[in-house]
Amino acid sequence: MTATVARLTRRLWAAIAVGVALAGCGASGGPRRPALSSVPLVAGGQVVARVNSCDAGADAYCALDFVVVDSHYRSAQDLLTGEHRWLKRSGWTGVSAQTGDEQAADSPGDRLRVTYATAALDLKDIDLGWIKRPHVIALALSHALYDGSATVSMMLVAGPS
Repeated sequence: MTATVARLTRRLWAAIAVGVALAGCGASGGPRRPALSSVPLVAGGQVVARVNSCDAGADAYCALDFVVVDSHYRSAQDLLTGEHRWLKRSGWTGVSAQTGDEQAADSPGDRLRVTYATAALDLKDIDLGWIKRPHVIALALSHALYDGSATVSMMLVAGPS
């Protein structure tokens, strides 16, 4: 009988662990997954890579990392400036970013935060270990930089920021 109780106890703890993990990515009580449609992107901006991720730790959050390319801009810096102006016109408020290479803005109502940088600066910060981005995003940034495309890296976060 004790073996049966032990198995049931292990299964109960496994079910609790799964529930806690799911709560970190949008289940009831956890932060919601941010939607790409929540971010006003400059006209002509194309998302070439995106990755959803969640952290169910003490400061639980969900993020959407994505890469935007726009051939209408001459350089990544021009695209970054255009995006900054567009966010401001859309009611987003500029805030401090994690590094001096990035810019950030909070949505109206402060429910979302977007952090963005040129491809070159984000790759530099990834290489130095100052920031972390999913491998898919770093690879897309690298390809866009090699192609000479006007490219920015963006991370949209829902929940505590």
